[in-house]
Amino acid sequence: MDLRTLRYFVAVAEELHFGRAAARLHMSQPPLSRAIKHLETDFGAVLFDRSSAGVALTPAGAVLLDEARALLGRADRVRERVAAAAGAAVLTVGVLGDSTDPAAARLAVDYRRLHPRVEVRVRETGLTDPTCGLHAGRVDVALTRAPFDETGLSVHVVRADPVGALLRTDDPLAGRASLTRADLADRRWFRFPEGTDPLWQRYWNGGEPREGPVVRAVQECRQAVVWNGTVGVTILAHRPGEGLTVVPLSDMPPSRVVVAWREGDANPLIRSFARTAATAYRD
Repeated sequence: MDLRTLRYFVAVAEELHFGRAAARLHMSQPPLSRAIKHLETDFGAVLFDRSSAGVALTPAGAVLLDEARALLGRADRVRERVAAAAGAAVLTVGVLGDSTDPAAARLAVDYRRLHPRVEVRVRETGLTDPTCGLHAGRVDVALTRAPFDETGLSVHVVRADPVGALLRTDDPLAGRASLTRADLADRRWFRFPEGTDPLWQRYWNGGEPREGPVVRAVQECRQAVVWNGTVGVTILAHRPGEGLTVVPLSDMPPSRVVVAWREGDANPLIRSFARTAATAYRD
């Protein structure tokens, strides 16, 4: 049992509906249901009556709701007092401008709850700097994608996303169930500007030197495909936009979502951010 799971329980108990509780918590329903089942196992008691008529608290659940509210209220007061003693704080987070990820919304909600007095400043960067300004000292922590030069950095993987080839819907290969890099060997790929981290460039070019237009942002990648029939690698789950499709690449390793910070930085807000991201992206 932990505070996060208790917050899940309180949300379900107050909504008496797993779907509404999941939406309130900015998460999907399956992990919420699993968390409640684990909580019931921990207590050795059924906390909710589940039937076709809906969800209702059992007597054990009603007792836990009272205790959980009191415990969570106490935890919030502890955080507020510690934050007040520490004074106002600022955390600058670097992010890639690549997509809207539901996990990032969960991370924001969870982090605000843990650190309500911390001002979080978000610095969005293009695709030419995978560390999002971390190496240059412009941010405290980066929520980004590997691979890149990790010299002097601590890097923690929070999720791995399958990737695919970004193609026009009228491309001869668009109807395939999957592709390999060899299927695209004679095609033009979008590339990043000279001086971009070579590990990053090599990954998104499928491990080979490529010819094609230079791009700096996700929208430029998409426009290169729309206008020129260029191909490239993108996250399989991303919505590519009108006129575009994504075909799975069976021989490409997944793209790793990571949290990175400068090695040796003892800022507890950074460590808390990394822990919170690991949970948000796992759900």
